Amino acid sequence: MIPLKTFVSERRAANLLAQIRWRDGVYCPRCRAESVIRYGSYRVFQRYRCKNCDRTFNDQTGTGFEHSPVALSKWFFAVYTYIRFNTSLRQLDVEIEVSYKSVYRRVQCFLRALDAPQLHLEGPVKIDELCVKSGLKGRERDSRSRSRGLSTRGRGTYEQDKPPVFILADRGSGDHYVLPAKAADESTIRLLLAVGQQESLVVYTDGFRAYDPLDEDDTFTREYVVHGDGDVHVNTCESHGSLARSWLSPHRGISEDKLTPYLRVFQLRRRVYRKPGKEALKTILETALCSPTIYATRA
Repeated sequence: MIPLKTFVSERRAANLLAQIRWRDGVYCPRCRAESVIRYGSYRVFQRYRCKNCDRTFNDQTGTGFEHSPVALSKWFFAVYTYIRFNTSLRQLDVEIEVSYKSVYRRVQCFLRALDAPQLHLEGPVKIDELCVKSGLKGRERDSRSRSRGLSTRGRGTYEQDKPPVFILADRGSGDHYVLPAKAADESTIRLLLAVGQQESLVVYTDGFRAYDPLDEDDTFTREYVVHGDGDVHVNTCESHGSLARSWLSPHRGISEDKLTPYLRVFQLRRRVYRKPGKEALKTILETALCSPTIYATRA
């Protein structure tokens, strides 16, 4: 369900922002001091004054919603529909009646506030990779072809505008990770699997040759998944990869530099996929507002 009451009331949106942001107590976003007092109001937001640095701030200060003339409830609606329903920025431009440039800047600000997922692998782990076409907007083809974009045969690389994306499914914890990389090689695979807690981590892979060195390493116990031999298994990585492709589809032409934050949003969407609307909105805002680094923009 959609939390409509929050999206139609600016006061409710402001209260939700204050509840999430100051859940551990109010502090100055500049000097981090906790000696603050209430100091009037700014529109519907509570205003504070810091006794340490003598500066004033409000509930929006230091967040991606700061200095915006657009109602906070509209930005909540935009963030919620963007993550929950994978709404394109062009569609949000029409729905909330805000210029595409402003929507783009605020969404990018929100994406930068998302932290990288922390890998905690218990094992066994299934790993697979896929290559995503990126950075193709405005590019001309070298020759006429029926294939889409500037597609090339074989495994992709970051330099070829076709970066690999690794998908890890941890059967022990039930967590899934979608991580872009520069190349699908041995060093990258070892770096991803090095966070395993077991002495000998069981890893399920396909026949891709980059996984072959795992056979000679005592740190890993490699198991093969051969799709053509009728092995019985759950296509967890393949299913997650298909969902990632569907997520990226409306946002055509994402460059490889912006691919990482878009995939972080995809993982956040999977976390809130089955949550009720109000709880999902809280989780989305907590993920961005309570991160160690909060980005602000003027637009």
